[in-house]
Amino acid sequence: MAEEKLIGKVTHFFSKISVAVLNLSEDNLKVGEKIHFKGGDRDFEQTVTSMQVEHEDIAEAKKGDDVGLKTDAPVREDDQVFKVIE
Repeated sequence: MAEEKLIGKVTHFFSKISVAVLNLSEDNLKVGEKIHFKGGDRDFEQTVTSMQVEHEDIAEAKKGDDVGLKTDAPVREDDQVFKVIE
């Protein structure tokens, strides 16, 4: 099983466009990396295909950033986000 590292949490979710805002409190995140959402009955992994900070596309987000990204399934505020380390 892959190792996981907590990198932050969901601070907002836009259900109409399926975009979550993540606060990266623990680590950086790059496009192409796999993340794991956990909270309540939500438990799924997905690969980061694109991210935005202040409506600008970015390839890497730094610790402390608030990042918007499309999710494969609905998430909720305070869901935990883990980076999957293959």
